[in-house]
Amino acid sequence: MDMKKRIHLELRNRTPSDVKELVLDNCRSNEGKIEGLTDEFEELEFLSTINVGLTSVSNLPKLNKLKKLELSDNRISGGLDVLAEKCPNLTHLNLSGNKIKDLSTIEPLKKLETLKSLDLFNCEVTNLNDYRDNVFKLLPQLTYLDGYDKDDKEAPDSDAEAYVEGLDDDDDSDEVDEEEEEDEDEDAPPRKEEDDDDEEGEEEEEEDLSGEEEEEELDGKESDEDNEGECGGISLLSPNAQGHRIVCSFDIGTDLKKITRLLKNQTECFPVERDH
Repeated sequence: MDMKKRIHLELRNRTPSDVKELVLDNCRSNEGKIEGLTDEFEELEFLSTINVGLTSVSNLPKLNKLKKLELSDNRISGGLDVLAEKCPNLTHLNLSGNKIKDLSTIEPLKKLETLKSLDLFNCEVTNLNDYRDNVFKLLPQLTYLDGYDKDDKEAPDSDAEAYVEGLDDDDDSDEVDEEEEEDEDEDAPPRKEEDDDDEEGEEEEEEDLSGEEEEEELDGKESDEDNEGECGGISLLSPNAQGHRIVCSFDIGTDLKKITRLLKNQTECFPVERDH
């Protein structure tokens, strides 16, 4: 896909002035030059043209707000002097994998006073003696070269740093809104814990119900056992010398088993239900 068509697709029905980030990686440039990018992209802060076959940046439009420019894996060998004119506020420049052979090629970058980070990985210039020391001397405004400062301390994530520096007031307010939403989410009780509590409550209710049913069954059994040992009334019949029977009655609650043990050798006994 050519660069001009890619830019049209990346707009997604937006106007160029609405775009702050534009990624055109791996598309085709027009004879090694940038095509389709105009100064209408006046709010553009991040531009990536990795591996698009660039040999020159001369067609780069005026982009005063551009902070980060990705030009790695192209065929650029010079002509960097236009960057100070076209992108005066550039802070990050990646020229890794280009055909930069000597320090004189990057000398025009001295005019980029806000430049903090420069990447020249896989460029022939990195093979020069005292390469790092000489680049820091040539470009004193630099903080990081190839991801490390003068003391060989690694730079923080350059992408994150670029975005932070490029944020405007609207972006700041968006972050505040997101933080407030996160705080509200933290204050709200966790949904999962509530569900767990509900499930535990249901289990406890089921256990209570089953316990009550067991108690009722036990009460029923005890009642049956009591009925076996007790009855409404008892009559004892015993024969006498004349062949008549004497009837003895006992009140409710008298232990039948106890009475029968005492009289089993003298009487014939059996329970008789009374009418109440």
